Amino acid sequence: RFIDCPRLARTVRRCLQGGAGSGPGPQPLLLEFAPGPGILTQSLLDAGFRVVALESNSDFLIDLQSLESSLDGQLKVIHGDFFRMDPMAKGALKPPAVSSEKLFETLGVAAVPWRADVPLKVFGIVPQQLERNRLWRLLFAMYECSSIYRYGRVELNLFISEKEYTVLTAKPGKSKIYQALTVLAQLGYEIELLHKEPWSSFATNLKNGGLAIPKAGRLPNDHFCLVRLTPQQNLFTGGLKPSNASTFIFMVKQSFAKPKSKLTDRLNSWSLDNSDTLLKALEIPKNASMCNLYPEDYKRLFEALQNSDLFAETFFHDEVLASTRTMN
Repeated sequence: RFIDCPRLARTVRRCLQGGAGSGPGPQPLLLEFAPGPGILTQSLLDAGFRVVALESNSDFLIDLQSLESSLDGQLKVIHGDFFRMDPMAKGALKPPAVSSEKLFETLGVAAVPWRADVPLKVFGIVPQQLERNRLWRLLFAMYECSSIYRYGRVELNLFISEKEYTVLTAKPGKSKIYQALTVLAQLGYEIELLHKEPWSSFATNLKNGGLAIPKAGRLPNDHFCLVRLTPQQNLFTGGLKPSNASTFIFMVKQSFAKPKSKLTDRLNSWSLDNSDTLLKALEIPKNASMCNLYPEDYKRLFEALQNSDLFAETFFHDEVLASTRTMN
């Protein structure tokens, strides 16, 4: 929880009033996940936002529902977990699992074309437990236009650790932090840092009363970062489409299994015999390493491979299915 809630609430409110869909007229509907006691929720309501609060903890639901009943339709409270959206499970879903189809029907938000304006803003704090997995799952959904992204370019405004923000924005050549997640995030999202909040602003419920600061390791992790992730309008141009996006994701992930390996070696492992000709056409040096390619290079490479009769896409089939199942 926050130590200095009023100050941070004002900061969050100011940050969320910008971004896609801002300007004259009403703001897009805001979906807030895990609002807890509703301190930030109240600040957003005071700023004139229409808020749908998705809360999984039944302990907080009573207070949130009381707040809902005191307002004239500006707040709607739903029992659900944003990170248990559309699980790969058979049968009817039981809260806090939630169906995006039923959720968006409740919100009154209709699907729009990918290149249209942002139909919905999402705000929340990504739990530190399994943080990387949660970011991966959102990426999978975005590239496949599934779950919340079936309705268009949903904008995410997330508090994430500085460690993960550093990975998302890393530059080529940084073999320790430039990763598959980096490439896919930079290709898929416009990434904006809205605010950095020191960990000292957070308290913890641990018995020792210490601050909830995850171990930093090799990466800086002194702050919580409020980051806006807006899907790119031009993502699905050329040969990349939602129908083959899972293959593209796995190609990038496999490329970073050995980030310092040569691109020509990786192409040969994919049963591509004319790699020199391909790299010359793409103007990529033959001695380039996987960690030195820019995100745009990966997309151009994938599109060229899609047009190659020699590329064995079926090589990825089982691995793609396994990765998708793991993310869900």
